[in-house]
Amino acid sequence: MCVVTAQMSTHRFVYRWVVPSDPTPAATTGATPYALAVDFGGTKVEAALVDADGRLVAGSRQRRPTGRTATVPELEESVGGVVRASAASLPADGRIVGVGIGSAGPVDRRLGLVSPLNVPHWRDYPMRDFVSRVAAELGLDVPVTLEMDGVAITMAEHWVGAAQGVDNVMGMVISTGIGGGLIVGGRVITGPTGNAGHIGHVEVGELRGEDTFGNPYALEAMASGPHTVAWARQHGFAGGTGEELAAAYAAGDPVARAAIARTGEAVGRAIASATALLDLELVAIGGGFSHSTPDLFDHMRSVVEQHYFPFVRKVRIVPSALSSEGPLIGAAALIHRAHLLP
Repeated sequence: MCVVTAQMSTHRFVYRWVVPSDPTPAATTGATPYALAVDFGGTKVEAALVDADGRLVAGSRQRRPTGRTATVPELEESVGGVVRASAASLPADGRIVGVGIGSAGPVDRRLGLVSPLNVPHWRDYPMRDFVSRVAAELGLDVPVTLEMDGVAITMAEHWVGAAQGVDNVMGMVISTGIGGGLIVGGRVITGPTGNAGHIGHVEVGELRGEDTFGNPYALEAMASGPHTVAWARQHGFAGGTGEELAAAYAAGDPVARAAIARTGEAVGRAIASATALLDLELVAIGGGFSHSTPDLFDHMRSVVEQHYFPFVRKVRIVPSALSSEGPLIGAAALIHRAHLLP
């Protein structure tokens, strides 16, 4: 708790935390410390209890829907529901020491606001304050920390995943949307608003996607799962999901193979640009659509291997080592590894 107090006094504009009434560390009381992790995305919100070694507590993982049509009351019901249900699964010898929230962005980490692009009814929604109220109702007097989900997933990979021992890392998620986060020189880079690493909205020249967010040249507009499927459908693909596209790719369907190759090229260009800017050593990629085929990674690597700078060609592009648990482990890292945050 001494680290938390120091961050509060130095950066009180970043977190609206409540100082615990019992400052005695959990380790000295004999209670096992757990973070209550919350991952909010474009289709679902999940919560779980995670221990100090990055392991989810069995039976604590909860999931409820979000989505483009969900209203504010419905979203609050989903978020509050998973928080309450996960907290109720606390082991008898355990203690919740903080709540970490990784949310689809953009976010405002100073004020604790979220504006997830794929959840239009939440614009500048006070997510941190809402979760803090739910925690208080449960009798939890603990820190509540909000960061963009890309930051959380990158911290998870650095902690217990594919980026262990590497201090210049970009984590990426390729799913309903495309997100990212950065660790440079062993420190998490959030930027003043909390949106550093938002790789899904860099522009990728020449390739054109859908005009969903007013910019058809943004990476997400062409390379997320739904947008890749949309491009394939425009070229004759009869399926409607990423899973169906992956199956068609495996069966040798030429349109599916062209769609995956196009997405891999776009992501590879974005990674090359980020590496040229930040001298990255490794990029770890997770998210449902990243599992469509291992060839997706080959297409990305092919782009990077052709770059004219050797320091860009050196970057390694690897799959996430954390499967579907990565975002929750990352949200827990906001509590268990808070010392890496600004």
